[in-house]
Amino acid sequence: MTKTSGDHPHRTDIKVSLIGGHRLKGESLHERTLTASLIGGADIDLTDIDIPDGAELRITKLSLIGGVSLKVRSDVRVEVHGIRLGGVKDEGPTEPGGPTVRIDAWGLIGGVSVRRD
Repeated sequence: MTKTSGDHPHRTDIKVSLIGGHRLKGESLHERTLTASLIGGADIDLTDIDIPDGAELRITKLSLIGGVSLKVRSDVRVEVHGIRLGGVKDEGPTEPGGPTVRIDAWGLIGGVSVRRD
C-alpha cells in the first residue's frame, strides 16, 4: 500500500475495462481503489503489504457481472458493503480495531470471497 503525502490525501487508483477483470497487488495500491468493468471480476492480493492498525484501505468494485476474490492476512478485518446478487464468504475477525479493508461491491451478479493466509 502506497501512502499518499499530505499534498494529495486519499489518492484514488482507477482501473477500467469493458470485458475482463483486474488483478491487483497490494504494493501498487493507494488508500482508495476503484475497479470497474462491464463483465469481469477483481482478484486482489493484499498479503504482501502491512496495513497499519486503525488504517482503512477501501476498494470499490463496479460491474454488471463479476465478483471480488480478496486475499488478506489473518489479522485483517474485512467489511463488505454494496448491492449485488451473490453472498459474502469470510471467516475472519469482526471486532473493531486493527487493519481494515472495506469492499464496496456494486453489481448485478457476483459475490465477495475472502481468503486468509
